[in-house]
Amino acid sequence: MVKKNKVWELLDQISDPEIPVLTIRDLGILRDVEITEEKVVVTITPTYSGCPAMTTIEDDISALFIKEGIQDFDINLVLSPAWTTDWMSEEGRVKLREYGIAPPENEIDKSVLFAEPPVISCPKCNSEDTRMVSQFGSTACKAHYQCNKCLEPFDYFKCLK
Repeated sequence: MVKKNKVWELLDQISDPEIPVLTIRDLGILRDVEITEEKVVVTITPTYSGCPAMTTIEDDISALFIKEGIQDFDINLVLSPAWTTDWMSEEGRVKLREYGIAPPENEIDKSVLFAEPPVISCPKCNSEDTRMVSQFGSTACKAHYQCNKCLEPFDYFKCLK
């Protein structure tokens, strides 16, 4: 039977289909790996309950396991506890910024609670002179911003707690 650390290493090959620079571990949706005498059990949690990427991620895990000779496995999709941006790795946050997406801030997104959006630093020039263009970005977990200094548009990965 395959070793648990080997399964974790294999799963580090699985990227998020919407943000390919992030692995599912970087994103924090890879929650657990269990090895029993009979099978490998992988637990994943979507960033939100309707996330369309989860089917692709499950298919990618299945294809990888079959390619690696792991035939007996289950992939559990769990919704509780709900995913939070706190589960993202620091390396994942760095990768997001380098990719041009502002990573989530470590506080609750004020735009959810109040009329004014949070101040988000531009991932290109680090200026805080930015503005929210839309609460909804390229995916439901992101908002669309623009930098007033370098004029670059960018996504902000909303903080979800």
